[in-house]
Amino acid sequence: MAKTTAKRQTPRATPAPAHPAGIRIGTMANTGEPEYLRQILPHGFESFQINFWQEIGIHLPTRAREIQETLDGTSAVVSCLGMFGNALDPSDPKHKQTLAGWRACIDNAHLFGCDLVCGFSGRMVGQPIDASMKRFKKVFGDLSKRASDRGVRIAFENCDMGGDWNSGAWNIAHNPTAWEMMFNEVPADNLGLEWEPCHQMVSLIEPIPQLRKWAPKVFHVHGKDCTIAWDIVREYGVHGPNQFAWHRTPGFGDTNWADVISILRTNGYVGSIDIEGWHDPVYRGDLEMTGQVRGLNYLKDCRGGEFVANPE
Repeated sequence: MAKTTAKRQTPRATPAPAHPAGIRIGTMANTGEPEYLRQILPHGFESFQINFWQEIGIHLPTRAREIQETLDGTSAVVSCLGMFGNALDPSDPKHKQTLAGWRACIDNAHLFGCDLVCGFSGRMVGQPIDASMKRFKKVFGDLSKRASDRGVRIAFENCDMGGDWNSGAWNIAHNPTAWEMMFNEVPADNLGLEWEPCHQMVSLIEPIPQLRKWAPKVFHVHGKDCTIAWDIVREYGVHGPNQFAWHRTPGFGDTNWADVISILRTNGYVGSIDIEGWHDPVYRGDLEMTGQVRGLNYLKDCRGGEFVANPE
């Protein structure tokens, strides 16, 4: 009798269970340190984005087990993993580690109980966005296929990281024209956006009309807002020495998040809004968690409050 070899089954991720209210409100946690999660869980966070910078640096299966043990007995979930760095330009000394980090997050997402990996797209350093497209097609064409085989989605964060159309070092996915180019290069259903109003507002883009257009491609939302000083813009412009925009925690900025959540709901979004803290110029330092918990409760109010079941 001929010997047969069992085919190895690719582990598939499962999306985080939907919240009764449809959209979870959570926060970001760098590397998902269990003790940090234990301390902030009582505040009412419903989801956590677990982030890594340029390289993983820990054993993912072990961290996944630690997090699942920490969340056991609560309704909180891991919404997604985040791999931030430059996976496109081979001249970046951390390129190989970042690219390996993307692969590792995709391969291990199922252990965290999620089906989403987010991060920067990367960039060919010092070159225009157009010059990154060939490399983007190669790298994320391969990664999107790897992710699809495992039931995983990929979403691109929209921070410019100090770059613009003509030059930068980290991310091309910060402008809607670039998004169109990227999704034309890799027309995969499992590629989308990790969106927030803040980064668009810093570029003086109106976030609400943009979200109406792009909502079907939004896989994850960062809870970060912006305050724009229009008097400074009108008097000094945006290239002078005067700061004209500040990153803010939701509830302290200019965006009506009830509108954001209504647009997301209208488009069937059932993921998470995870607060991106450590940016607010006022609620920082000793006031960091005060601001985050205020943002958490504000976003829950914008969601419509706590879920109330209809009478039978």
